[in-house]
Amino acid sequence: MANSPVVAVLGLGAMGHAFATNLLKKKFSVRVWNRTYEKARSLSEIGATACETPGEAVESADVIITMLPDGDITRDVLFGEASALKQIPQGAVLVQMGTLGVDATTQLINDVAQKRPDITYIDAPVSGTKAPAEQGQIVVLASGDRNAAPSVDVVFDAIGKATKWLGEAGAGSRMKLVINAWLIHMMEGVAETAHLAKQLGFSTDDLWQTLEGGPLAAPYVKVKLDMIKSGNFDAQMALEWGLKDANLALEAAGDLPMPALRDISETWTKAVDAGHGDKDISVIYRYLNTNQ
Repeated sequence: MANSPVVAVLGLGAMGHAFATNLLKKKFSVRVWNRTYEKARSLSEIGATACETPGEAVESADVIITMLPDGDITRDVLFGEASALKQIPQGAVLVQMGTLGVDATTQLINDVAQKRPDITYIDAPVSGTKAPAEQGQIVVLASGDRNAAPSVDVVFDAIGKATKWLGEAGAGSRMKLVINAWLIHMMEGVAETAHLAKQLGFSTDDLWQTLEGGPLAAPYVKVKLDMIKSGNFDAQMALEWGLKDANLALEAAGDLPMPALRDISETWTKAVDAGHGDKDISVIYRYLNTNQ
């Protein structure tokens, strides 16, 4: 894409890989890094520049996306031995898109501002999982000084279907916890309701056909009912990451009563401990079926 920013993507899990792929499809110049180098090298086959260190990836980038599993890993990449933050060009935009939680996000915003006041920090986690990310259908929950980062708009347009600007940096991460708390409640409700339907003589198809056309027929419910029906729990959002996000939401809630989410966290912890952590969150249906 002519005159488009050079983008570095740090972290090539399901989401980061999808972001990089969609940027390449839109003809962006993309530099990639991952702790497992093979993931970066595979993207070089479709035009990315695979880098062996995060510093190498960011050193000539206009926009840097971090999509890493948690706050500790994100900090290590930016401030640790790799020290990628030091190598980001003056005037570049750092876009943090992982789900880190409120405290880790606030600390990261403050530390970046102190150490690199010459770059712009945008906090922008996303609403969506693997398949929507691959299809460019995620929603970006952006926050920060949009006027200081005009180059991010074309990047967000390339990887998602919509961008919601929510205010000062950190607001995106707070809204992400709200959205994911809703998603987690919904998934547990789908799993338990599917069990009740089966107990009363109905299939998942019967359940969806009854819902279809009415106000409760969320497309997300159909996707998860289909996974339950097929028994294919290949991860769109892995249960271990869903549990991480549930616990981040509970941590952010503090003393706010959230009994349902606390119960879900306890159940999902047991399911992860039972070996289901790398499967899709819909695998909670299978866990409930075998452990009730």
